Amino acid sequence: MTQIDMATSPANLYLDLLKQNLTRIGYGDTHRTLSANTQARNLRAVYRVLSPFLSSLKLEIVRTVDYDVSRRELGLDWPAEAETMIGVRRLAQLQESVVTVLNDQVPGDLVETGVWRGGASIFMRAVLKAYGDTERVVWLCDSFQGIPEPTHPADIEEQVLNYDRLMVPIEQVQQNFARYGLLDDQVKFVKGWFSDTLPTAPIDEIALLRLDGDQYQSTIDALNALYPRVSSGGFVVVDDYGVIKACREAVADYRDDHGITEPIEDIDGSGVFWRKG
Repeated sequence: MTQIDMATSPANLYLDLLKQNLTRIGYGDTHRTLSANTQARNLRAVYRVLSPFLSSLKLEIVRTVDYDVSRRELGLDWPAEAETMIGVRRLAQLQESVVTVLNDQVPGDLVETGVWRGGASIFMRAVLKAYGDTERVVWLCDSFQGIPEPTHPADIEEQVLNYDRLMVPIEQVQQNFARYGLLDDQVKFVKGWFSDTLPTAPIDEIALLRLDGDQYQSTIDALNALYPRVSSGGFVVVDDYGVIKACREAVADYRDDHGITEPIEDIDGSGVFWRKG
């Protein structure tokens, strides 16, 4: 395979435009923040009590915040319309990682656990297409019902809740792929709770594993089932490491239990990654 040079490749122009569109950066897209936000535990407790009632009425407590381009770049808001909330920097790191596994011929597919509207996976599929890879599959693993009821003490303490806007049906994610002309045989879906589906998911080798399960339990379930399948030289990307303590604890516990010593590298204050030795 011809080595990819991101600095000069014409495909990079397409991918730069896609980053902007998937995040809606520069479009003035609004940002809706749950009133029960991560800075106010008392409000989160109130939201937790009201959530079943609000869900039954298909209602949600939100406030609209003025669009801030710097927050969107870092993935620090919940976009109203964008297909991803991870921001431009984390998308750029995904591109760099995928290009590296292509250049180094690291065997395996690209896997995301926790996909929301599908934007990060759409982008990974676009990178494969832009650089001419016709073999690797992008796997989207999600309940498509949001996140499970917290059971692990770290999740209960953190109060990582299943907000309505985290519940994106699989049909909507597929439509989002189709909108970009990227829904094809190199995209596969694994639907269900991670503890039920990931241990037997028909994924053999993984070149890039992206974890975005928010909770301790979801993160540790994904690591237990999938990390052994990550190839040497493959990447592990953790989306919420810098902002959700429960997620960070799960990563630390798994790494300690399995003697993983590869350094964790920061992306943007929220996301991190390491490369498997």
